[in-house]
Amino acid sequence: MIKIKTPEEIEIMAEGGKKLAQIKNELRKMILPGAIPQDLDKKAEDLVHDLGGEPSFKMVKNYHWTTCININDGVVHGIPTKLPFRNGDIVKVDVGIFYKGFHNDSAFSAPVGEIPEKTKDFLDAGKEALKKSIAQAQVGNNIAQISKAMEESLTARGYTPVQDLTGHGVGRNLHEDPQIPCFWEGPVEVSPEIPEGAVLAIEVIYVQGENDLILSGEDGWTISTRDGKIAALFEETIVPIKNGPPRILTA
Repeated sequence: MIKIKTPEEIEIMAEGGKKLAQIKNELRKMILPGAIPQDLDKKAEDLVHDLGGEPSFKMVKNYHWTTCININDGVVHGIPTKLPFRNGDIVKVDVGIFYKGFHNDSAFSAPVGEIPEKTKDFLDAGKEALKKSIAQAQVGNNIAQISKAMEESLTARGYTPVQDLTGHGVGRNLHEDPQIPCFWEGPVEVSPEIPEGAVLAIEVIYVQGENDLILSGEDGWTISTRDGKIAALFEETIVPIKNGPPRILTA
């Protein structure tokens, strides 16, 4: 069941989302050759606390970091390491803030130094897919309309949406109903209708190669592409609006 937020609760979430946007902007500045992922994580934690919040991800059982940081073929849930970024890497940073009783969740992908045009196109495709999927997050639409817009935008540019990972509702809990897949099969009407007062974390999760993911490494968290090809992730927390464009809380 989709949990409905009151207008007052949405304004609290908007405060938290604005703070998370500030944090993302600071972290983007650190995506440089030689930078250490654990330093980004420490910076994120310090900023969350300085802005009056708590790290959302540390509230997840057995996860002890403020961010998830994935590089190149890493897709999601990567534990920040001490291995420095290298020129040409694609870095994904996922971060959440718990502020005044509510979570916000957001993620971005960014290049380290110079990257080829093909990789620039790959990242641009994710940004475009996020815009198109957010545009479908209208009160009265179905969740599947978000998913279909995302899938169609990505596949039109030759990239593959991930099928095993989804966006989600967000609020007092970091992960709430509904799940928001990156693809859709079947009639849209069988998916939940978006009610007024919903808050959604829309995630574009996609890869250059095959939709075949593995739990990689020994940390028990990091999910990567089996074929070693690059993945990317873009996410914003948004509020669907009746008869108007969705309100993006974390941008």
